[in-house]
Amino acid sequence: MRRLLQLIGVSLLIAVLLLFSTRFIDPPPKAGKGNVLYVYNWGEYMDPALLKKFEKETGIRVIYETFDSNESMLAKIKNGGTHYDIAVPSEYAIQKMADDNLLIPIDHKQLPNLKNIDPSFMNLDFDKENKYSVPYFWGTVGILYNPKATKGIDFSSWNSLWNKRLKNNVLIVDGAREGIGFALNSMGESLNETNTAKLKRAEEKLEKLSPNVKGVVGDEINTMMVQKEADVAVVWSGMGADIMTENENLDFVVPKEGSNLWFDNMVIPKTAQNVEGAHKFINFLLDEKNGRQNTEWVGYATPNMKSYQLLDKKVREDKRFYPSQAVKDKLEVYEDLGQEKIGEYNELFLKFKMSLK
Repeated sequence: MRRLLQLIGVSLLIAVLLLFSTRFIDPPPKAGKGNVLYVYNWGEYMDPALLKKFEKETGIRVIYETFDSNESMLAKIKNGGTHYDIAVPSEYAIQKMADDNLLIPIDHKQLPNLKNIDPSFMNLDFDKENKYSVPYFWGTVGILYNPKATKGIDFSSWNSLWNKRLKNNVLIVDGAREGIGFALNSMGESLNETNTAKLKRAEEKLEKLSPNVKGVVGDEINTMMVQKEADVAVVWSGMGADIMTENENLDFVVPKEGSNLWFDNMVIPKTAQNVEGAHKFINFLLDEKNGRQNTEWVGYATPNMKSYQLLDKKVREDKRFYPSQAVKDKLEVYEDLGQEKIGEYNELFLKFKMSLK
């Protein structure tokens, strides 16, 4: 017994010594070091090979973390205690972050590759003159579906989702603005509706969709659609394009009633401690070849006109993911509706999810 206790004691001592030695050999990076850059982004939203390439070219080590919603990203940055040098919020979140004084102005002089961005994606209402943000990717929200399995259903309308043939066969991306949003669109209402009575009616209509809903999920949609666990999904366009590379039997459409036109931009949070490195990283991603590589890996539409020109012709001419101006004119950009109203959207969407059986 004593021998056993001695062996356990020696093992514990060795483990403690190894723990301390690894900390001295490779101590965790500290925010504020010029050779470390903290990046906060959506999941599956940047080619890991580019991170390695940036590290090799600059000697700056990239610490990469992900979030699953603008709201969670906003809360973490606003609460402090983090030192992200780069974040990638959507348009309404950028507007809110600027209003809340959470961002550092972008120095355009440090971004020579900014000239590669299509001018139509610059100077938009949520960030005039791109004072705080630089375009990253853009896209829409639409319906991904299997034409053969759903033959006879016209998905050019949001109301097609309520078809009784689709019982337990529809996936919905887990986002309150998206969920309440397409219900509003199906009723001919705005995605930025603030009227409480109309929002409640949208939630009530969603509850009528419950029998058809197989699940309200996040990135799991990719696997489920590829493995044919469902035939229909409400998704972001880039997610749809990515899934379609693995399941060629699927198609994607933006319904005629309208939908969301979204923009994700790169920003530098006010708590950043490597602002110079942040500008280097943004400029690196704006390079036309790096932009093409990232676009091909991520699958979303690029605002980088030089990178766009390098894409395969079949991709460039795919109107499902690079829609015409006539289609874009019918779409809406999410606005910052204020904390109280966003809370109302979240509560209503939660009520809908709780109605699912």
